[in-house]
Amino acid sequence: MTTLKISKKPGDASTVAVKKSPVRRNNSLPRDRTVAPVKPQRTEAQQPREPRASDSRAPAAQRPEPARQRNHRHDGGLREQPSATARQQPAPDSRAPASRAMQVDARRNENTSRDKADREGAYRNPPRRGGKARDGFVASEFDNTRSNKEAFASRATASQPDQPRLSKVMTERGICSRREADEWIANGWVKVNGEIIETLGTRIDPNAEIIISSYAQEHQAENVTIILHKPVGYVSGQAEDGYEPAIVLVHPDNQWPEDPELHKHSPKQFHRGMLRGLAPAGRLDIDSTGMLVLTQDGRIARHLIGEDSTVEKEYLVRVTGELTDAGMKQLNFGLSLDGEKLKPAKVSWQNEDQLRFVLREGKKRQIRRMCEMVGLQVVGLKRIRIGSVTLGKLPVGQWRYLRPEERF
Repeated sequence: MTTLKISKKPGDASTVAVKKSPVRRNNSLPRDRTVAPVKPQRTEAQQPREPRASDSRAPAAQRPEPARQRNHRHDGGLREQPSATARQQPAPDSRAPASRAMQVDARRNENTSRDKADREGAYRNPPRRGGKARDGFVASEFDNTRSNKEAFASRATASQPDQPRLSKVMTERGICSRREADEWIANGWVKVNGEIIETLGTRIDPNAEIIISSYAQEHQAENVTIILHKPVGYVSGQAEDGYEPAIVLVHPDNQWPEDPELHKHSPKQFHRGMLRGLAPAGRLDIDSTGMLVLTQDGRIARHLIGEDSTVEKEYLVRVTGELTDAGMKQLNFGLSLDGEKLKPAKVSWQNEDQLRFVLREGKKRQIRRMCEMVGLQVVGLKRIRIGSVTLGKLPVGQWRYLRPEERF
């Protein structure tokens, strides 16, 4: 059986599509073409839009006046848009003299804009320190203008003239020193009864609640205290009469190699910032040697040399001369200096030519003057202990950090 395959070419007449004739529907109501057709009514949504102010194709006379718009300034005020008539007016010639009324209006507008800028600046200014934001500081509740600060200070001082100052209360409670209190108040790190105090000299109730920012606590934790074995020939405080102060010995080359802080996993690194505010808490005469405390912590300084300090200080004093039993009793609790009776002391013989003094006060050259009053002459004086912290094996001219577990 034979199979035939038939292929059609594109040009073949049998493949041309046959077009259908259009379908005509019967219209029972033919339109009368002698009458114009009626236009359909448009809905409200299909109404043509009115020309806008920004439409450049619309004539100026048909452009509507723009409505008042609300801007995005902090006060939410309304701003007038310039009208089309005002925009079409030519700019005044700057060379022409302005009338007095126009000058007055210009000055008034300038003052108004400056006042608004001042208010906006006071509104938008963030707190100067991050501590205030973290401790609940709200910028809108505090006006940082000069007049407001002065008014607050005068009101706080005038309303509570018999009450103590905030810095004094903080010092008496042992929170910090007077200098630190002033610095913390200026930085906004102190709250009294839930209110941030930034004005120095503010008087408060002695029983008021005082809260210190964590920023102040971190600042205080960074303070260092150094134990120095002062040699003879150095003064304790400021340089005088050509003698250098003992603080010049505080540098890395003079740090005691056996200082425990050097052998910790994370040793404390010395830097120049540690010398800022480092001051002696107590003094040693230029002819004396021994333990000298240098600290940045105001609490330690007040604890050691405050008016009400009772911290013991122990000295080894080498003397020449003869000391009677009556003289020994006078050294313990029977002497006065500068018209003021001295606090009781503990004086005993350390060996045949050396006395041991334990004092609870530190008047200028007190031990030397006490010995002169009983017929003794001091040839050597060394301080070996302050409170419970001892000099130990610290060599002369070297220093170490106060350990965290040590307390005066």
